Amino acid sequence: MNRPSTPPGLQPGQGVVASVCCYCGTGCGVRIHTAGRRVIQVAGDPDHPSSLGKLCSKGMALAQTVRNDDSRVLGARWRSHKNGPQRPIALEAAFDLAADKLAQVIQSDGADAIGFYLSGQLLTEDYAVFNKLARALVGTNNIDTNSRLCMSSAVSGYKATLGADAPPACYEDLDSADTVLIAGSNMAYAHPVLFRRLAHAKAARPDMKIIVVDPRRTDTCDIADLHLAIAPGTDVALFHAMLNVLIWDGMIDARYIQQSTQGFDDLKRRIHEFTPRAVQDICGVAAEDIARAARWFGSANAALSLYAMGLNQSSSGTAKNAALIHLHLATGQIGMKGAGPFSLTGQPNAMGGREAGGMANLLPGHRDPANARHRHEVAALWGVEALPSSPGHTAIDMFDAVLQGKIKVLWIAATNPAQSMPDQSKIRAALRKAEMVIVQEAFTNTETLAYADLVLPAATWPEKEGTVTNSERRISRVRAAITPAGEAMADWKLACAIAQRLAAHIAPHKTALFDYPDEAAIFDEHARCTAGRDLDYSALSYAVLDAEGPQQWPYSAQTQGTARLYEDGRFPTGNRRARFMDVGYTPLAENISAQYPLHLTTGRLRDQWHTMSRTGLVPALTQHAEEPFVALNKADMRRFRLASDALVKVKSRRGHIILPAQACDSVRPGQAFIPMHWGSGFIAGDGINALATSARDPISHQPELKHSAVGIEIPGYEWQACAWVQGPISAWRGKLSKWLAAFPYAAVLPTAIGKEGIRLRVAATQAPRPDQLDELVHDLQLGQADLAFDDPARGLVRRIGRDGRRIKSFLLAGDIRAQDVLLNWAQSGVAPENLTQILMGRGPAAVRLRIVCTCENVSDQTIQQAIDAGHSLEQLKETLKCGTGCGSCIPQINQMIRLDKATAAQQISPARPPTSPAP
Repeated sequence: MNRPSTPPGLQPGQGVVASVCCYCGTGCGVRIHTAGRRVIQVAGDPDHPSSLGKLCSKGMALAQTVRNDDSRVLGARWRSHKNGPQRPIALEAAFDLAADKLAQVIQSDGADAIGFYLSGQLLTEDYAVFNKLARALVGTNNIDTNSRLCMSSAVSGYKATLGADAPPACYEDLDSADTVLIAGSNMAYAHPVLFRRLAHAKAARPDMKIIVVDPRRTDTCDIADLHLAIAPGTDVALFHAMLNVLIWDGMIDARYIQQSTQGFDDLKRRIHEFTPRAVQDICGVAAEDIARAARWFGSANAALSLYAMGLNQSSSGTAKNAALIHLHLATGQIGMKGAGPFSLTGQPNAMGGREAGGMANLLPGHRDPANARHRHEVAALWGVEALPSSPGHTAIDMFDAVLQGKIKVLWIAATNPAQSMPDQSKIRAALRKAEMVIVQEAFTNTETLAYADLVLPAATWPEKEGTVTNSERRISRVRAAITPAGEAMADWKLACAIAQRLAAHIAPHKTALFDYPDEAAIFDEHARCTAGRDLDYSALSYAVLDAEGPQQWPYSAQTQGTARLYEDGRFPTGNRRARFMDVGYTPLAENISAQYPLHLTTGRLRDQWHTMSRTGLVPALTQHAEEPFVALNKADMRRFRLASDALVKVKSRRGHIILPAQACDSVRPGQAFIPMHWGSGFIAGDGINALATSARDPISHQPELKHSAVGIEIPGYEWQACAWVQGPISAWRGKLSKWLAAFPYAAVLPTAIGKEGIRLRVAATQAPRPDQLDELVHDLQLGQADLAFDDPARGLVRRIGRDGRRIKSFLLAGDIRAQDVLLNWAQSGVAPENLTQILMGRGPAAVRLRIVCTCENVSDQTIQQAIDAGHSLEQLKETLKCGTGCGSCIPQINQMIRLDKATAAQQISPARPPTSPAP
């Protein structure tokens, strides 16, 4: 599987390396095309069994994220005191500083004064070394990851019911299911390759029933036969009602329940009152639709469920996961082709991190640090006397412990808690309070770097070697295609360099624990930790993976990989039976009120990922959604008297942010939606998660990131300004980011307008001082503008910089009516007529083109014109090429086609007399 560096047909110096995409947990195989030290193209790998050559828009654009410029952390940096600047420092000196501080704190305050906060984007080898460093050397269980924010409730749900953290299904089951229940997952955006596979299966087998459970009508509903638009947080009530129907309609598998499960009678008594009629008012879904969903599920030869953050990111996430799994156990829909409860992983190696024990409540090989026998087993495997027994702090508790003075040093690797964690004011206070914050990072644009006392330069994709495990338990080799930028090193190497120095201070005999010759040696040690466990892949090695390709665990030399688990109806529990978990319905952690009357949900955008440290570098990926927004139903727009794009203050009990409002039919009245990606590196304030509550599930400790009660205020910003400048995104972000702190509303946003550049938008209750406007003009390099119409006393500035007939920058302050005309000029290259009148706000209004197909750069206007001419989806693909790349735009195109047909039908339908309202 590891292809030669110069395959036939390539020029000398060019090569192709087989690896894996670094975004979601689908685990798509990629072929990285290189020329020297450059990545020139990334394509799908048709030989990878998980993705079969397919990629989403983000994966297809990976080559553009591989940088060796000011977007990368190229060397170590250090500040000697909290309020001082970060200055370059030699890498060896940085290792010494980190080891000295860790040793000093351990000796003065104990091992539990150290905390490690890691990432699902690390490779399994990185995880294994950090875990060993924390537990075997430092002597603490204070090691957790951002997987706590996305997958810990799925883990708890699997363990509580099936006995182990092991998704039992595989991707082939998408092709074979008769009924698919998608709950709390906008697959079309979060797992696009799997969504397209499911859409193709639906097209090939139209009788397949697809049910989508989501408060919003997302693009995933494009292929749904039934959309259950439940009220936020009511999933347990819904699943209990569906189980109620299955029981009373006689659609359960009594034999399977008797032979393979326990606890059903207790759960049956609990759900007796959860009839569809009783639950419809809780969920906001018609009883008939609840019953229909249950009967489709119960009558299917093979029923598959797919679920993600909508269930997990909840204060009752474990209960939601368990209640969904109950449907499978009650009907025997598990362990067979096309069936099973299948959690979709959010990060590329959240699964591998759990296998390696990289969380506070896990040890390698799915062991438990609270179990003395498990601790002894791992200690023996690592060759140390003992492991710590004191419970470790999970993610949010770790930051609380910093505020309480219990944790003195935080070591953060490959994650961005100053954007991604809930209740940002608290998280940032902890980062300021810690005696030392070590941040191991590859990109310079993450918010957490501002709080780092010591910055370590980390290698990133595609500079690293190792392994990852995807959602279907498939382990794949990640291969380096180029050497790391600057002084960057693999995360495990950075950890080992400090670990060996720390060992010399506190336990010299443990120095050899971190003397690894390469990644293969780390993997071999880790694989031995899985021997005899439910995930046993001790027979795997790099040699096997290179020769045989990606493999699903459990894996043995005799049987090799395992596609589906529990085919024999036996589970990894004490009595080999799965368990029904007697769980009740618990409402949301936070109620709406007169002051906070809206249910806010958050989620992903189609073309962005996490905190945009990587995707934000690709201009094309900004086109589909150009700026942060709050989406409100049209009824709520009228209720709050909001015009489209009006700036509003969205406030929760913890903080507020200012965003433009957009009318949106996908959210119901009384609800709001904000994409999760934008932090304080892009907008004024503490970012989206300033609103989020840190209330968490009592079992999984996962926070309720999916819901907050919020209110809307109209701040009345009378003065606004907007600007655009062409040029490198990372360089211009660095120059303009200071303006995020200068105004109550500000946004500095990467853009593909003019091929690559930055958009700036600011607002305030009154015009700024003339000297501030002068400084803004200077920062935009418009001091010698080609066109200038200024009245600084009134806060009016109009500047345009040109290169011949092409515009290269502009600033409109105090009067932004010409914005869309100028942006269209920058996008099309065609200068408008009567430019002077336009700048004075007297020209005709412009309509901005919106990109629907990122891969082929096709706008909504172009698609609509073709639809108006009678083109079908297949004809649009043929003529415009939209939908022929990653396919992520197809749901939106289908919506445009349906809307056009509905409009045409209304125009030709005869008028009908009004009817009396239903009683």
